[in-house]
Amino acid sequence: MSVRVRVPTPLRKFTQGVDEVNAQGINVKALVDDLEKNYPGIKERICDESGKVRRFVNVYVNGDDIRFLQNMETALKEGDSISIVPAIAGGC
Repeated sequence: MSVRVRVPTPLRKFTQGVDEVNAQGINVKALVDDLEKNYPGIKERICDESGKVRRFVNVYVNGDDIRFLQNMETALKEGDSISIVPAIAGGC
C-alpha cells in the first residue's frame, strides 16, 4: 500500500530535493521505517532515540495530527496523505 508523504524543505536534502514521495506502511511507524530505508538519515530528523516523533516535528495523516490519534501506531490506508511539518519558532 502506498501513501503520499509531503516532505518539508529542511528534509528535502534526504529526498534529493523532491517535495513529495511515495512510501509504504501499515502505520506511521512502518512508514517512517520505509522512509529511512529509501532516504537514509531522515528518520533521526523525525524521531528521537526512543522512536517517538520529536516534539518539534508534527506529523499529520489526512490533516489530523497523529498526537491526537494513535501516534506512531496510527493506521494508514492506500491513498492517505501524510505531512511532516517542523515547528517554526520565532520571536521579537
